[in-house]
Amino acid sequence: MPAWNGKIMDFAYSEEQRMLTDSLRRLMADAWTYDKRRARQKEGKLSQLAWASLSELGVAGLIVPQDFGGFGESPATMLTVHFELGRGVVSEPAISSAVMGVAILSNCENVGLKGRWLPAHAEGEAILAVAWQEEGERYSTRPLCTKAVSSADGFSIEGRKVLVWHGAGSDALIVTAMMDGEMALFLVPRDAEGLMIADYPTMDGSRCATVTLEHVRVGPDALIAKGRAANALFDLAFDYGLTALCAHACGAMEYLTEATIQYLKTRKQFGQPLANFQVLQHRLADMLAHKEMALSMTYVAATALSEKDAARRSHLASMAKVEVAEAARFVGENAVQLHGGMGVTDELEVGDYFKRLTYTDLLLGDTYYHLHRVQNLAA
Repeated sequence: MPAWNGKIMDFAYSEEQRMLTDSLRRLMADAWTYDKRRARQKEGKLSQLAWASLSELGVAGLIVPQDFGGFGESPATMLTVHFELGRGVVSEPAISSAVMGVAILSNCENVGLKGRWLPAHAEGEAILAVAWQEEGERYSTRPLCTKAVSSADGFSIEGRKVLVWHGAGSDALIVTAMMDGEMALFLVPRDAEGLMIADYPTMDGSRCATVTLEHVRVGPDALIAKGRAANALFDLAFDYGLTALCAHACGAMEYLTEATIQYLKTRKQFGQPLANFQVLQHRLADMLAHKEMALSMTYVAATALSEKDAARRSHLASMAKVEVAEAARFVGENAVQLHGGMGVTDELEVGDYFKRLTYTDLLLGDTYYHLHRVQNLAA
C-alpha cells in the first residue's frame, strides 16, 4: 500500500495489508450482500452483529494506539481497509467512530478518557460519534449556538447539533461547544441526563441524528481539549475522516465499475454483448480513468496525514475530497446510464452504490466548502 519514503510513493501492499484486505473482501462477500445490507437498513438501527464482525477483523481498533489495546496502524493501512469497506458500501460507523472519534481521543492529552474509551473501542465494545454541525451553518466547524459553562463540579452544556453521523448508535458523543470565547471538545456519555437524540435515515442507507443538549452536566474529566488544542484535534480528525471517506468512495467506484462491465458483457443487443460496442467501451474507460485519478489523490491525502504542517495536510485532504467527489458523481451517473432502464430500479444494487457516491459530495463538506477551505489555507 502507498508508503512514503521521502522521494517516491510505493503502491504495493505489504503482506499484512494483503492478508487484511483479503479477509475484509471475504467478509464483504458474505455479510454485506445486497439482501443482507437491505435487511439491516430496514431494521432502522445499528446492527451490533455487523459491527462485531468488523471489529473482529480489526476495523474498530485499526488506528487505536497499541498502548491502548489497538493496532496503531498507519494511514496507508487505514486507506486499504476503507477501500474494501467502500466496495461493500458499509453503512456502519467505521469512519465516524473508528476514524474520526478515535483520532480525537488518541491525540488528546486527557489520559483518563483515553484509558477508558480507547481500549473499549478497540474491542468493539464502544462507539463514538462526533457532533459538530449546527443549523444554519452549513459545514462550519466552529460551534455557534452550543455553549458550555464551567462550574466547581464540571461543565454544563446546552445546544443542538444536526446531522450527527451515527449519533443514535453511539455510546458517547464528542461535542464541540464554545466556552469562554474558545472552542472546546467534550465527551458526553449517551445516557447523560438532558441528552436527547432523534434518529433518521439518510439517502444512502446510513443513519444520522439531531442531538439536543438541555443543560447536560458532565464531570471535569469530560473536557477533551480547549482553544487551539481543540481546533487542532478537530482539524486532524476531520482530515483523517476525509481520507477514509475518499478511500471508501474509491472502493465503491471500483466495485460499481466492475459490476457495470459484467452487465455489459451479459446484456446483448443486435446479437452481441453491449461490451463489444466501442462507444460503451469508451464510457467504461472514462469511468476507470476517473476512479484511478480519485484513488491517486486519496494516496496523496493519506500521505499528507503524516505532514507536520497542519495547513498543508488540510490543503491536500480537501483537494482530494474535491477530486473524489467529482469522480464519484461521474462514475455513479454513468453506471446508472449504462445499466439502462434497470439502472433506476430498486432491484439492482447499482442504485445503492450510486446513492453512496452521490452522498460522498455532501459528507464532511461539499465541493464548494473544500474549495473555499483550500483558498483560506493558501491565504
